[in-house]
Amino acid sequence: MLFTIISFILFLPPLASSSEAQTWIKAGYWYSGGTFPVPDIDSTLFTHLIFAFAYINNSTYELWIKPSDEPYMFTFTDIVRQKNPSIVTLLSVWTGDSNFSTFFSMATQPSHRSSFIESTIQRARLYGFHGLELCCVKPDTSTTKMEAMGILFDDWRTAIDRESKNSTRSPLLLTLASHYLPSKNSTSYPMESIRKNFDWVHIVAYNYHVPTMENSTGANSVLYDPSSNVSTDYGIKEWISRGLPAEKMVLGLSYHGYAWMLADPTANEIGSPATGPAVTLDGSVSYKFIKSYMRCDGEKVVYNSTYVMNYCVSSSLIWISYDDVDAIRTKVSYAREKGLLGYTVNQVHNDDNWVLSKAAQEEGKDQGNNKLLWAILLAAIAVVTLLLGTLTWYFQRILFKWKVLVTRIIAIREKSQYPNLKAFGFTDIKTATSNFSQENKLGEGGFGPVYKGKLQDGQEVAVKRLSESSKQGQEEFINEVTLTAKLQHVNLVRLLGFCTEREEKLLIYEYMPNKSLDFYLYVPVRQALLDWEKRVHIIEGVTQGLLYLQEYSRLTIIHRDLKASNILLDNDMKPKIADFGIARIFQKDEHEANTGRIVGTYGYVPPEYVKRGIYSTKYDVYSFGVLLLQIISGKKNTCLYGPDNNLNLLECAYNLWKDGKSMEFMDPLMDDTNSACKLMRCMQVALLCVQEKWEDRPSMLEVYSMLKNETEDVPTPKRHAFSTRKDMDEENNLKSKEEIYSVNFATMSQDMPR
Repeated sequence: MLFTIISFILFLPPLASSSEAQTWIKAGYWYSGGTFPVPDIDSTLFTHLIFAFAYINNSTYELWIKPSDEPYMFTFTDIVRQKNPSIVTLLSVWTGDSNFSTFFSMATQPSHRSSFIESTIQRARLYGFHGLELCCVKPDTSTTKMEAMGILFDDWRTAIDRESKNSTRSPLLLTLASHYLPSKNSTSYPMESIRKNFDWVHIVAYNYHVPTMENSTGANSVLYDPSSNVSTDYGIKEWISRGLPAEKMVLGLSYHGYAWMLADPTANEIGSPATGPAVTLDGSVSYKFIKSYMRCDGEKVVYNSTYVMNYCVSSSLIWISYDDVDAIRTKVSYAREKGLLGYTVNQVHNDDNWVLSKAAQEEGKDQGNNKLLWAILLAAIAVVTLLLGTLTWYFQRILFKWKVLVTRIIAIREKSQYPNLKAFGFTDIKTATSNFSQENKLGEGGFGPVYKGKLQDGQEVAVKRLSESSKQGQEEFINEVTLTAKLQHVNLVRLLGFCTEREEKLLIYEYMPNKSLDFYLYVPVRQALLDWEKRVHIIEGVTQGLLYLQEYSRLTIIHRDLKASNILLDNDMKPKIADFGIARIFQKDEHEANTGRIVGTYGYVPPEYVKRGIYSTKYDVYSFGVLLLQIISGKKNTCLYGPDNNLNLLECAYNLWKDGKSMEFMDPLMDDTNSACKLMRCMQVALLCVQEKWEDRPSMLEVYSMLKNETEDVPTPKRHAFSTRKDMDEENNLKSKEEIYSVNFATMSQDMPR
């Protein structure tokens, strides 16, 4: 393999020109206000992905982020890199339209500029972004404001370079999303500052004609316009004539269009009379909606090669302007011919099965010269050779690991302290589960499906089978076997054995006939089966299980996935903690550890883990607090509550407790009159467990003591983690900004019309 690598380096010809070696930018926006999940982005189609948006606080001038966006920001880069490890991510700062005044108030004051710049760098690093984008500030007629803008750009780049030198990290990228024209009347952007300080400028080449402003049909994003200067080609030439090199520009591609209502059914060309927007309030429609719901295909679609755009005419007199595959390919080819640096897509989730992005990627492939083609060919041969060697080594290593695994498991089984851990045959388990039939399926988790089985001796078991699509694998399997074999407690689910025949990975557990806790908590007809006495027993059992894991076992175990669905109930409704696939062992003298792999279930994961990958015993304390709130209320942590349905579970609980209305939070079926364990006390303890800082949370020993001792004082909880309340005023100030964004810059954040 070493020889292959050396050959790859020696025989790869050098690329002669710097332009050939330069990365072709294929960027795209993901808008946090939409409904498209981040994991569904096909990041292999892009070199850069842009998270939209952060904002400018109109009083402190620091970067402000909607609390609801924070969890997405923390995980955005990690998620998109799962499909494309080389993807580069940027955080976009919105400054458009009604936010111009805030932007210029910041840019014209040195102290405000400093606050803004410092906060942008800190937040970009905190969330794991590789760069920053300033989005959509237009040139102003005031020369003073344009000079201040130039100073801001100079200061920003200086601060980014200084920060990278001090931290030994690569400098953050700095980019600008600009108006398609570089000037307004006689005033221009600060061109020299832009050329010097930005890695590239994204020319926002769309929204030229919209039905809310014009009573005639028009092209949303024309490349050429023979009758006016409102076109992408004219704008690009203007930028170049003002001093911005073509290789500093990326071309904006629009994945949305606009719908007009025709005034005359016989007039349906570009420039035909119209009565206003159709389909949506502003006429904006995504490409996906145009293709899937407006049925814009076949004879209904016209491709105008003069303007480079498509339009579609429906039977209901709706006229839609948009870019289809031919238009996208032509524009990418244009960007290549003009020597631009690449393109930026707005927005990626408006695509339809990635048709447009694939077309752009294909058209954007560098044709190069014969030398480059030979370089690619030789590089490909070297890579294939290297890959084959690596795969051979990899599979040999996997085979070795499995042999070690089986040896370890058998060794565990043969030790006298674990006499009940059995290596099952696959045929026996297949028979026990009726060939893993659907009738025997109990449910499915991250590891894979779980089946009910009946062994030859009549014992009922639960069989967990690793699925081919599972995100978990060998590590989790080893974890589950080795940990559960060593952990023996009445409130932990007991592992009976395993099976590793035929490349299968099966875990065999004791069968829990009363399913899991979530089966009862959230369904009114089943909630009645869990009176307060039963819930108290469940709380006590889970507490005892966690105490054992953290304090009384030979190992200190962090479960990391404590939730209602992982609390199983036996014949007597006694709780048992299950699923140790992502658990971690702590040394007794350790206080915290760190991981780069974020796992767990959202809603049960504490902030220090989401933000920085830090975990400790306080991780499970936080999850227990969430679970305790669910047990006393019967409420899910995935729903919103309160008079306006805008409060998450923790926010709802904290506000009611703070206002002295705790009983409004409780399940009305609960009656703690005859119980030593009181609902109010449980709620206060739960709120202590979910506090923002892990240092403020009690240990499980302290939790147990507070729940058991009625006379013990319970501290006053501080505000909980992931609070959306503290920045509510700022969020209200920005609602109008989001609406403007959806109309004027990146329309159609969802697949369906608004």
